[in-house]
Amino acid sequence: MNAGETERRPWIVGVSGASGTPYAAAVLRALLAAGESVDLVVSRASRLTLLDETGISFRDAHWQGDLREWLGRGADGKPGTFAVDVDDVRHWSAGDLAAGPSSGSYPSQGMLIVPASTACVAGVALGLSKDLLQRAASVVLKERRRLVVAVRETPLNGQTLRHLVTLDDAGATVLPASPAFYAGATHIQDLVDFVAGRVLDAAGVGHTLYRRWEGELGGGSRTT
Repeated sequence: MNAGETERRPWIVGVSGASGTPYAAAVLRALLAAGESVDLVVSRASRLTLLDETGISFRDAHWQGDLREWLGRGADGKPGTFAVDVDDVRHWSAGDLAAGPSSGSYPSQGMLIVPASTACVAGVALGLSKDLLQRAASVVLKERRRLVVAVRETPLNGQTLRHLVTLDDAGATVLPASPAFYAGATHIQDLVDFVAGRVLDAAGVGHTLYRRWEGELGGGSRTT
């Protein structure tokens, strides 16, 4: 590193195979809007979910164009809803276990798994490291960096609940993808943005994705 050059310390964003790719898109857009650097890991299973939910094929060889198309869509699937600059995103293939985030010496601020499937939760809780997403999460935990796990499943069985307790005990923030309505949501994007905003709250990243509770009943139902 040259003198005076600032070390890049990205947020690692892992996208697993659970339904909920709009949550991941909202988190990624907000991180970039906040001026944060992002390292992106899209699991093999999540690519199938992304194709099913958006019609977009996420390809390693064309990831920038595919990512730009994905992040440009609203939660309703309408193309061109958002204009997004993905220049400060670095993509790592989920099968690349020699990637930067696989090592504790690789600088990062922490990791956000959005959405997190129950299979992903189990893999991280058990330390399986079967792909880069799981390995990166294990590294973040051992290095005592922030790990936010936005689990997206219902109902939850006892095994998954035990895995989530294990993650909590290890220092992760378990954040169910559970939208709230007090912020005055009127569109599906509002509900998605609420969950994304709570993920960023847990990470300590500033945003304006939803109206915060101000201690006044009915505040969210007012028009502005």
